[in-house]
Amino acid sequence: MAEAQHEADEIFVYMGGDQVVPIDVVRVRIAKSVTIIPREAFDGRYNLIYVEFHDGIEIVGEDAFNCCYSLRSAKLMGVKVIEGGVFHYCVGLTEVEFGVELETIGEGAFYSCTSLRTILMHSVRSIGRYAFSNCQQLTDLDLPEGLETVGQRAFHFCQRLRRIAVPLRSDMIANNVFSDCPDLTTVDLVGGIHNTIASLHLESWRNDTKEEINRINQVLPNTTSSQKTAEIQEWMRSVIRQLDHYKAQHKSLLKEATTLLELALWKANLDDNDGGIIEQEGVRTTRGRRKRARKEICVTSGASIVIKNVLPFLQLG
Repeated sequence: MAEAQHEADEIFVYMGGDQVVPIDVVRVRIAKSVTIIPREAFDGRYNLIYVEFHDGIEIVGEDAFNCCYSLRSAKLMGVKVIEGGVFHYCVGLTEVEFGVELETIGEGAFYSCTSLRTILMHSVRSIGRYAFSNCQQLTDLDLPEGLETVGQRAFHFCQRLRRIAVPLRSDMIANNVFSDCPDLTTVDLVGGIHNTIASLHLESWRNDTKEEINRINQVLPNTTSSQKTAEIQEWMRSVIRQLDHYKAQHKSLLKEATTLLELALWKANLDDNDGGIIEQEGVRTTRGRRKRARKEICVTSGASIVIKNVLPFLQLG
C-alpha cells in the first residue's frame, strides 16, 4: 500500500496555464481540464518517460515535447492538431497512436525520432515538411484515405522504410517526400479504388488498370533513392489518367445500355398493348388517337422505374 502511494506521488499532474513543469519530471498526467498543451510546455525534460494523455486534448503546441529524449510512447486519441516540432528529437519514442480526430501534423513534428517504429494514423489531412524526417526505424507506413497533402521531405531519410500505403491523389505528394529512403520498394493503394476497378465493364480494362497499379512495385526496387518520390508521383498520374479513360468509356457504354433498355421495354409493352388500339364497337380509331395511345404506353412502360432503381448499381464510384 505504501509502495503504491509512493508511486502515485511520483506522478506530476499538469494543469496547464502558466504552471512550470519540474525540469527533472519523470511521469506526467495531463489534467482533464487541459484541452491545449501550450508550446514548449515540456521542452527539454530529458528524464520524462511517461505521459498520461486524455481524449479531450485537441491541440499540442509547437515544441511542446521537444528533446524529451526518454519519452517512450504517446497516445493522442482526441488530438486534432500537432503543431511544428512537438516531438522533435524524442529519440526514445517508439510508438505513436492518434484517433480519428487528427487533421494536421505540423512541420518537423517528429523530426529525428530515431527509434520510432509504429505510427497509427486513422485520419489526417495534412502532413507538414520534414514531419517524420530521419525516423530511421520506421519500416511500414499506412496513410489514411482522407490524406490531402504531404509536405516536402516529410519522410526524408527514413532509411529502413520498405512499404507505404497511400490514397491515390496526383497532387498529394510534394517533391522529395521519400528522398533517401533506399529500401522503399512497395506501394499499396488505400480507399475505394479497388471497388471502382472491379466495377469496370470489360475484363481487359480491369486487367490493364491492375497491371498499371502493380507496375510501381516492379520499378521502385531499381530506382535510386533520390528518384523514388518522382517515380511515385508520375505513377500516380498515370494510374489516374488510365482510370479516368476507362471510367469515361464505362459511362458511355452505360448510357448506350440505358437507351437500349428503355427502347426494349417500351417496344415490349407496345407490342403487348397495340392490339387494344383498334376499332371498338364500330368507333373508328383515328391516327391521332393511336399516336396518343402509343405515347401513353411509352410513358407507362416501366422503363423509367427500371432506369431509376436498377442502373445506378452499375455506376462507378
